[in-house]
Amino acid sequence: MCGIVGYIGGQQATPIILEGLKKLEYRGYDSAGIATLETGGSGIRRSEGKLVNLENLLREQPLTGIIGIGHTRWATHGRPSEINAHPHKAGSIIVVHNGIIENYLQLKDQLKLAGHTFKSETDTEIIAHLVEEKLKTADGFEQAVRQALADLRGAYAVCILNEKDAGTLIAAKLGSPMVVGLGQGEFFVASDIPAILAHTREMVFMEDGEMAVFHNGTATFSTTDGRPLDKTPRHIDWSPLMAEKGGYKHFMLKEIHEQPRAVRDTIAGRLLEGEGSVYLEDLAFSDRQLASVKRMVIVACGTSWHAALVGKFYIEGYCRIPVEVDIASEFRYRNPVIDDNTLVMVISQSGETADTLAALREAKSRGAMVMAVCNVVDSSIAREAGSVIYTHAGPEIGVASTKAFVTQLAALYLFTIRLGRANCTLDAASGKRMIMALKKVPSLLEETLKLNDAAEKIAKKYMNARDFLYLGRGKNFPIALEGALKLKEISYIHAEGYPAGEMKHGPIALIDDHVPIIVLAPSGPLFEKTVS
Repeated sequence: MCGIVGYIGGQQATPIILEGLKKLEYRGYDSAGIATLETGGSGIRRSEGKLVNLENLLREQPLTGIIGIGHTRWATHGRPSEINAHPHKAGSIIVVHNGIIENYLQLKDQLKLAGHTFKSETDTEIIAHLVEEKLKTADGFEQAVRQALADLRGAYAVCILNEKDAGTLIAAKLGSPMVVGLGQGEFFVASDIPAILAHTREMVFMEDGEMAVFHNGTATFSTTDGRPLDKTPRHIDWSPLMAEKGGYKHFMLKEIHEQPRAVRDTIAGRLLEGEGSVYLEDLAFSDRQLASVKRMVIVACGTSWHAALVGKFYIEGYCRIPVEVDIASEFRYRNPVIDDNTLVMVISQSGETADTLAALREAKSRGAMVMAVCNVVDSSIAREAGSVIYTHAGPEIGVASTKAFVTQLAALYLFTIRLGRANCTLDAASGKRMIMALKKVPSLLEETLKLNDAAEKIAKKYMNARDFLYLGRGKNFPIALEGALKLKEISYIHAEGYPAGEMKHGPIALIDDHVPIIVLAPSGPLFEKTVS
């Protein structure tokens, strides 16, 4: 997943697509590529690394054509590499894709039996092969795409070309953003507004389950099952900088509102609901290995350390093994007690945190089983750990972590289910209940985000306070720590997180009428105790 740009019209497509991809660089990416339809076929150029590498390649090997698609990739399935970069091609079909296809392994097996050969490790390549397969029996390109989309389970925003139908571009979306720009006899397609804002301000925002077919200077919108739609364009007055931020004032606000989507991506394709278990594709441990774990140590820094503290509650509560949580910068400079029955988990959004990487190496040198929770695919920590749970949060531009934190919590919850089923502390019924609870989280996050106005009123009321105290019990104590950290990072106001039961041991001496206290007290067994 990351950025998509498509063009069909009367101009050369490559400069327009390349310019659009540059406008999406702020989202982060690890590779890029462009495909155009040319006389007699197509041309595809892909490169690992920054867009400048793709630009250099295009200078050496130019692409011509007035219809094309481009993509910047943030790796999810498969490491960052040229072979895994988009666009992907199968036969005459060329595809770029954002999102996660949950049933890609099942579809891949079916397509292999039908004689298809795959070149990459990605889920995206499946889509190209699936459309190619459907073309054998479908009534044309458009019908083949509809049939292929019906077989996909998960999230997607796709742009699809067909060498044998050189005047057509098809776009579709489900659970991943897609916007269409309307020009004079030309159309622009993108995953985000900044990519096409320089060319048009008349936009059509596609909704889930919709498809657009661009052909001979016309755009036809419909549902993916074929029901015609009448879409009304919107005029966008945003500046380019506002567009990058999705209309929000700050990247952090944008990323706060991306949290429901981010958690959906973290759990997508991983829930084995019928078995009350989960599938963690990059976790290399067998059930027997996980059942042998007698102790866990979770090592992290900053926000990731707060996630680790919550993970301790999950794992000890459900899996009944002791969990120690360490700050990476401390772990690496002491003499930790680690053996081959200890599982050391390290958590890092970037996968490059120096202290956390050093802690991982220390644990490996002492013979521990090791694993990581990371956001960035093929990062140093992910490579060296070997076993990893990727959070799929997408690039986090804001300095203060938001969506990376909640997706770490989701990943830890997934691991808890996996470990509990492996060591038999969780039966299938319990696993199913946990999965049902986890599936509700994205919608609960959406409901929480509706409290924005109330939060703003409270913030204005206390905006002149110079000290804050956050209190919580149980797993809400780490959340209190995270809340205090966010206030310090963003507002430069002194704030401390404390266990609610420990307020009387020190903090109470500093409390007066000028110190607001934020208490995390959700309904549950600790509510009365916290209130008292």
